[in-house]
Amino acid sequence: MEADVRVGLVGTGYWASQVHAPGVAAADSAELAAVWGRDPGKAEQLASEFGATAYVDAAEMFASVDAVTFAVPPSVQAPLAVQAAAAGCHLLLEKPIALTVAEAEAVVTAVEQAGVASVVFVTARHQAPVEAWVQQMRARGGWSGAVAVWAGSIFHEGNPFAASRWRQERGALWDIGPHALSMLVPVLGPVTAVTAAAGPGDTVHLVLRHSGGASSTATVSLTVPEQAATLRFDVYGRDGWESVPTDHGVEPVQAHSAALRSLLAAAAGGPAHPCDARSGADTVRVLAQAQAQLDRD
Repeated sequence: MEADVRVGLVGTGYWASQVHAPGVAAADSAELAAVWGRDPGKAEQLASEFGATAYVDAAEMFASVDAVTFAVPPSVQAPLAVQAAAAGCHLLLEKPIALTVAEAEAVVTAVEQAGVASVVFVTARHQAPVEAWVQQMRARGGWSGAVAVWAGSIFHEGNPFAASRWRQERGALWDIGPHALSMLVPVLGPVTAVTAAAGPGDTVHLVLRHSGGASSTATVSLTVPEQAATLRFDVYGRDGWESVPTDHGVEPVQAHSAALRSLLAAAAGGPAHPCDARSGADTVRVLAQAQAQLDRD
């Protein structure tokens, strides 16, 4: 019987402890073997909960595992992902994979030079009903455009992401934008032009042109009133309108386990997942173009 793949976890916060760690534990043929975090005490506590080893040196952890799942801010993730890839670790990355195009491309280069597999954990794309819908819409074709709205309200007491400094600084464009793009691009094609406008709070409105001539709009926000929070994704074209399934019962832990299975399948010689490091870098490129417009305005 083959031994389980040893997975290291980078991060000790809410998403690491409530999604990544249990996601690895729930995945077949994988074990959470190691934890590293910027707070050694939290790393020790989280590791003990899952029977893993806590490391105070990230490089030592990378040398001890086969794959790494990241649950840290993107500015922390990018250089560590380069280091992990160079150590021969397969990468399960959070979105966005970086906050600059240069850092994102560095991750891609490290992955390609090391010959390791990579998957970006964009939650919806690892929920089987959603992924099946995306692939069905892609295969059907004939879409003129799409309307995406990802609007939440997180900066209030009791929300586990309220204290996230990088979300406070970068806002919905960088946190929610990757979700919208992960749905828009496979259905309508790569983004060839982007226009961005700021709304109230951190709300951003995007108008996107896609290869082949389709267009789309995406509204993302982390600061709408709580009663206005919504999630919708619709495509339209010669067959009318189609909406993504949202009531499918797939929780983030299940989605993480699915993402890990996809990573391990790719690492074993199977097909690369469409949400790999290269697609993550393409996403960062679009977000950076939008951010540049917002900064000028």
